Formats: sequence, C-alpha cells, structure tokens
Amino acid sequence: MNEITLCRLKMVKEKHVKYDAKAITSVDILKSICLTLGLHEEPEEVFCIVTVDTKNKITGIFEVSRGSLSSAIVHPREIFKRALLNNAASIFCIHNHPSGDTKPSQEDITTTKRLKEAGALLGITVLDHLIIGDSGDFYSFKADGLVF
Repeated sequence: MNEITLCRLKMVKEKHVKYDAKAITSVDILKSICLTLGLHEEPEEVFCIVTVDTKNKITGIFEVSRGSLSSAIVHPREIFKRALLNNAASIFCIHNHPSGDTKPSQEDITTTKRLKEAGALLGITVLDHLIIGDSGDFYSFKADGLVF
C-alpha cells in the first residue's frame, strides 16, 4: 500500500506593529511604515512587501529577502507566495538602499516590471515600489511615473 502525505498551509503571525493610518492612501503613509520598521537603518538591502485588502488596509508585512550591501535576490514566486497566503488584493513593494542613494538601479526597474506583470497574471496589483535611503529619503516608482 502506498502512502499519501497530507499537507496544510499555515501562516504564522509573529508580532504586531502599531501605525496611525487606517489605510495606505499616500506614499507618505508607506514611508512612515518603512521608518517605523527601521528599514532605513538596515546595513544590508532588505526587500519587503506590504499586503493590503481591497480598501488598502494593511493585512500583513513580509520580509521577503535580505541581501548584501548592494543587492537582495527577489523572485516573483517568493513575493506572490506570501501575497496569496495572506489573501492580498494588492501589494506595495519596499526596499532600502543602505548607500542612501534612492535612485533605482536598472535591476530595480527590471524587477518592478516583472513583479507588475506577474501580479497582473495572478490578479494581485502592485500599487507602488518604494526605495528608502538611510536618512529616510525615498523614491516612489509610481510618483515618478516609472513602470506604473
């Protein structure tokens, strides 16, 4: 007789972080969340997603990748695995540049395009991608009209 392995998918909530806004309605709110998380103080690149419901209320924040001083590996599979587990309607991508220079690299641009395309296939909208520098300065792909 053969055995079949039964599996269950489970998301573990690790901790709660307080924030003032009821929903993400501006890039300033997203920046505030990045600062609350201390993303601007990280010594290496950290790529996170913020999952939201249909009213842009935050349903979860996930660290997806932690890299080196100048890069972090980001794959759509890892991004959307978390978004799907959390029943996200949309996501915001955020990552830091420890150098302080918030200008997106060509790799940042390519990755953002790829994530938008993958999200479109899955029905999960990528609403923005924010790069935060070490002093709290930031770059918004959407505000700059790049990719969005």
